[in-house]
Amino acid sequence: MRALSFIKNKILIPYRNSFHGLSKEVWWLALITLINRAGTMVIPFLSLYLINSLEFSVENVAWIMSAFGFGSVVGSWLGGKLTDLVGYYRVMFISLLLTGVLFVLLRYLTGLFQFCLGIFVVMVVADTFRPAMFVALGACSKPENKTRSLTLIRLAINLGFSAGPAIGGLIITKLGYSGLFWVDGITCFLASLLLLYALNPKKAKVLDVIKNENPSSAYSNNRFLVFLVAMMIFGLVFLQYFSTVPVFYEKQLGYSEFKIGMLLAMNGFLIFLLEMPLIKWLEQTKYTKVNLMLAGTLMVTASLLILNLSDWFGVIIIGMLLMTVGEMVFFPFSNSFALDCAKHGNQGEYMGLYTIAFSLSHVFGHNLGFQIIDNHGFYNTWYVMTLLGAFCVILLLLLKRKTNQNTLSLNEGNK
Repeated sequence: MRALSFIKNKILIPYRNSFHGLSKEVWWLALITLINRAGTMVIPFLSLYLINSLEFSVENVAWIMSAFGFGSVVGSWLGGKLTDLVGYYRVMFISLLLTGVLFVLLRYLTGLFQFCLGIFVVMVVADTFRPAMFVALGACSKPENKTRSLTLIRLAINLGFSAGPAIGGLIITKLGYSGLFWVDGITCFLASLLLLYALNPKKAKVLDVIKNENPSSAYSNNRFLVFLVAMMIFGLVFLQYFSTVPVFYEKQLGYSEFKIGMLLAMNGFLIFLLEMPLIKWLEQTKYTKVNLMLAGTLMVTASLLILNLSDWFGVIIIGMLLMTVGEMVFFPFSNSFALDCAKHGNQGEYMGLYTIAFSLSHVFGHNLGFQIIDNHGFYNTWYVMTLLGAFCVILLLLLKRKTNQNTLSLNEGNK
């Protein structure tokens, strides 16, 4: 009985309380994001589809994946611009609706140029959703709940990416790849209907009204530009865990696919279990957002550096734990920092650039890691990534200095 009481009072109740106070609109937005991300189940199987069904070469697949990345960059920029022009609700609805149609049409493209152009257009339309979603989240969250609201969206994204491949594999087995494209399209359409029902401007409650009569351009905000470069560098390091590190596990350490899958599953499980309580606790401390981003960067960088210390499985576990905690700390507070900066200008423009920074990491990060491995081996790759992580730390220290100067100037102006 004591054990049950301990679990209830020390684990279950605090975990439930970490979700307390979030608005109904944020929960609806999380559900829409979950459906949308679970629905994009084509993406994890895209390389297999291109090689096995369309019989493209690996080189051709590389070109298609580049088109995928650049489409994401253009879509993020366009989404930010459109959000400022017509509002986040219209951008989100049209993006979901058109993405559903385009995913179905993508099934009928077979040539290399056709598919490169098709996947580029799909990602341009699909990723206009992201900056609009961030602006919507900022509007539907109380200021004190923004970081936890962002964390809830991250949980929805992680759950969607976890469920999507499992559902996608089942669909391929039963219906083939054509069924996958159709189901993807239908889920996007369903997400758009849910948005129409739950977040209609006539129904949704705006909790944080931000009106700036003289908005500043994000491009003239030096502090925000330093933050964006730091964000992109962090992405280059972090994304190695989803491309080069699994290859290192297999080729260098001889791990089986099952063992690698369990390591990656541990990351997702710990995020699902611990991220909300961790963020709630960190919000109650005196640590600034920049200091927490610094801590997250140091942990992710250290997680790659220690791979050079030993091949012992315990070290690999420690590395995965460091990466997971670093990810949980860095991303929610970087999201929140970007939303704070967006209050001073056109919110869509700010959040569009924020999503572009991580999209650029996707475009260059995986290729950079594999190129270094091919020419210099795994262990030198981890040293290079450590140096990039150190550069990110220097940028964040510069950001901290600029933020402190900005706060001091505001305080002096209020006296």
